[in-house]
Amino acid sequence: MIIVAITGASGVIYGIKLLETLNELNIKNGLIISDTAKTVIESETDWQIEDIINLTDNYYEFKDLTSSINSGSFKFDGLVIVPCSMKTLSSIANGYGANAITRAADVSLKERRKTVIVPRETPLRTAHIKNMLTLSNEGAVILPAMPGFYSNHNTIDDQINFIVGKILDSLNIENSMFKRWE
Repeated sequence: MIIVAITGASGVIYGIKLLETLNELNIKNGLIISDTAKTVIESETDWQIEDIINLTDNYYEFKDLTSSINSGSFKFDGLVIVPCSMKTLSSIANGYGANAITRAADVSLKERRKTVIVPRETPLRTAHIKNMLTLSNEGAVILPAMPGFYSNHNTIDDQINFIVGKILDSLNIENSMFKRWE
């Protein structure tokens, strides 16, 4: 199972597209949506929260620290936080598991599970970079939402697919989301 966590950073479409793709690939998944992400989803997309929840096999409430995903004994293959706000990044880097997303990240890192963090902020300040370095040193994959242009992306969807494809690559999931070098 891949857990997808959507935080309140801009770029929520990446998380939604990842859920759609996991479904197309028949990969079991779980979802956590932060409260702020719900506001951003309404602002940035035409998606309804219930429709996004319906894309997942398991939905976990953001404020529920008693949820199964908050225990190291609950087995999941990986966690993707996409997009990842700097607040969430800082909380994870500093071991502050105050909600289901930051606690699931804590579990994922301590259990040495695949953890992919897709930060969405620019420019970055030194504290952001230090937090990313801390998490990278703990084994997380830091995958900024920086689309590559070598594949001649012509649309926003092409750029979204590129990032989602790179996320899947980081999870060792075969995909054809973007054109690769031959």
